[in-house]
Amino acid sequence: MNNALKPLKILLTGAKGFTGLHLNRLAQNWGYEVVPLLANLNEQVELEKEVLAAKPDFVVHLAGISFVASTDQEAFYRVHALGTSNLLKAISKLPQKPIKVLLASSATVYGNSTLSPSTENQPLSPIDHYAISKVAMEEIAKTYFDLIPIVIARPFNYTGVGQKGNFLIPKLIDHFSRQSQFIELGNLNIEREFNDVGMICEAYLHLLKLGVASEIYNVCTGQARSLKMVLDALAQLTSHPIDIRVNPDFVRSNEVHRMCGNPAKLLSLLAAHNLELPPSILTKTLAEMLAFAKTSSNQKISSL
Repeated sequence: MNNALKPLKILLTGAKGFTGLHLNRLAQNWGYEVVPLLANLNEQVELEKEVLAAKPDFVVHLAGISFVASTDQEAFYRVHALGTSNLLKAISKLPQKPIKVLLASSATVYGNSTLSPSTENQPLSPIDHYAISKVAMEEIAKTYFDLIPIVIARPFNYTGVGQKGNFLIPKLIDHFSRQSQFIELGNLNIEREFNDVGMICEAYLHLLKLGVASEIYNVCTGQARSLKMVLDALAQLTSHPIDIRVNPDFVRSNEVHRMCGNPAKLLSLLAAHNLELPPSILTKTLAEMLAFAKTSSNQKISSL
């Protein structure tokens, strides 16, 4: 096979995770070869061996502790900070550096800022170990800017089919699809973007190709929605009202009340190449998740 015809290769960390599974499929549909990283990020020898053997054209680093409320606080730093440091060290040893390395950070680095929608150059104000570990990851990445072409993405909240049930939207989907009489939630006075995972993955692949090295990009729509809006949409889609009960055990004292990003930098980059992101329509995403939940439930019943 002529080398010129070979598809460009993406080394993907976190390939088995929620976002990784979606990005893997999309990247292959776009003609990339995707190689999932199997090594533990904290096992340097095996990690370097696998990275050197892969000889990737691109790297997408999604691996992380995705559940913000996880009680294993040390894991945030082991994976996000030390794991990323180990990965970048291994990448720096490649004889031929990748065209681009994309690191998935998080919008939580902005914290409870009074500046909303958040822009990439505003001061960071992380309020928990998850967010602090993401800031640490970004700072470690900056020490490699002279060695590796790195782009940092800060995604705002997103969801979709396949997200684990301990996240807010899948929890709501489960209760509405089963027509539960009530649901226990934490703080009801929050606003999030609740974007679609498909849009996030498209943005990542565009940034992988077009993003300017050493730059940071918000991946968002700038459309924050209240939790009440989500609940109302689900009630309308299912024709099922549900009793909302606040459980004090679910309320976090340091909850970020509003998380909304300014997508101007990303959209400007895409517009310069006559590109745009697919619309992120909440009701469409919720309907897809409800349909998947119903199908999964029927399959479980038929297998009994």
